[in-house]
Amino acid sequence: MSDALRPLIVGAGPAGIRAAQVLVDAGLRPVVVDEAASGGGQIYRQRLVPDERTPRDLYGSEAGKATALHEAFARIRERIDYFPQTLVWNVRGKTADVADGGRTRRLDFSHLILATGATDRVLPFRGWTTPGVFTLGGAQIALKSQGCAIGEQVVFLGSGPLLYLVAWQYVKAGAQVAAVLDTAPFSAKLHLLRGLLSQLGVVMRGFRYAAQLMARGVSVHFGVEPDRIEGETQVEGIVWHERGKEHRLACNAVGYGFALRSETQLADLAGCRFIFDGRDRAWRPERDMAGRTSVPGVYIAGDGAGIAGADAAELAGERAGLALLEDTGRSVDRARIAVLERKLAAVQRFRDVLEAAFPFPGKWASSATDDVLLCRCEEITIGQVRAAVRDQGVHELNRLKALTRVGMGRCQGRMCAGAAAEILAATHGQPLEDVGRLRAQPPIKPLPLEIMVDGEAA
Repeated sequence: MSDALRPLIVGAGPAGIRAAQVLVDAGLRPVVVDEAASGGGQIYRQRLVPDERTPRDLYGSEAGKATALHEAFARIRERIDYFPQTLVWNVRGKTADVADGGRTRRLDFSHLILATGATDRVLPFRGWTTPGVFTLGGAQIALKSQGCAIGEQVVFLGSGPLLYLVAWQYVKAGAQVAAVLDTAPFSAKLHLLRGLLSQLGVVMRGFRYAAQLMARGVSVHFGVEPDRIEGETQVEGIVWHERGKEHRLACNAVGYGFALRSETQLADLAGCRFIFDGRDRAWRPERDMAGRTSVPGVYIAGDGAGIAGADAAELAGERAGLALLEDTGRSVDRARIAVLERKLAAVQRFRDVLEAAFPFPGKWASSATDDVLLCRCEEITIGQVRAAVRDQGVHELNRLKALTRVGMGRCQGRMCAGAAAEILAATHGQPLEDVGRLRAQPPIKPLPLEIMVDGEAA
């Protein structure tokens, strides 16, 4: 490979692997950096230590896709420069700062494909920081990577397809799931019927998850409004309201989340222009169908570009890789590009169906009480945010950060920024997009203090 062409791919999930495969097939040798110990991403996360579980045990009906992706990555491992368990914590021009173990160094690149994925969207309520409360993604990691459940009596709470998937995975693994609490009304699920023609397999799989949960005796509730987690040093129970009545259920662990939010910090540091996505209620990097951002030579694919799921991530990763080849003057398969773009457009239409079936809990911002901890890193409550809006005239998210320290902690706003924006907009009575977004700051995730930059490019 020419020294002038050194593509860097951040993320070895479905999007990153398929992008790397395209570049390798074209004779390039990309650099792939990933925080995980092995490829697959969150959806196809591999075990930390081999055990007796089969791919079917780990991934259910998606075992074939997971195995195919893992095998594809294994086939190209010798033809890429792969850095697992490595964090890209900053991007400056054509240089990425990466941390690997106890050191940090710089990687120069000619082109950048960001396949950074997504994390759970967290909406705080009373007791959400109690030991034994996990995000849905965290509960899934424990099961897939370590083969353990987050508790002996688990309740899953929230909205979105991941809610039912994780609950089903726990039941299939033999864990005791006490209940599934869906904040969306049952009537919203009727929107899934609109997706039967375009995504029959996906819709039927979701119905099967719900049916199997109920067949195993798992209580499923709809239209739930979470009130509080009970317990001081450990989860003891959960209280919610449903049709005007208060309900309580004993449990010792809760997994919860309200759909997903894209990881966009590196795109921000790379200088990409952002636009507001009303469907995802979040700002995302502007990109075209091929994954090109506003910055020449920077591409984005997968859930980091907007929530669309694992199948779409594979398609988008392949399309971004082809876009890079196009932009460097290499020949590409135009027919394949047409197929990819047609499939990606269909996925986006189906996303509208999913959003209607699993709507955002619109009452959350107005019903959350002042004593609820919003930013756990800096211990800022919802009441403090509301006071800043009322008493200091705050109406922009970065100004809120400066005055209250929301988003200044270890997570750099990755967990609290979305909820803070919702509270700010609701309190001020303005559209969510008008409060803006937190500007990314390096390092995007915590680094050990002993790390020293050696100043040399790798």
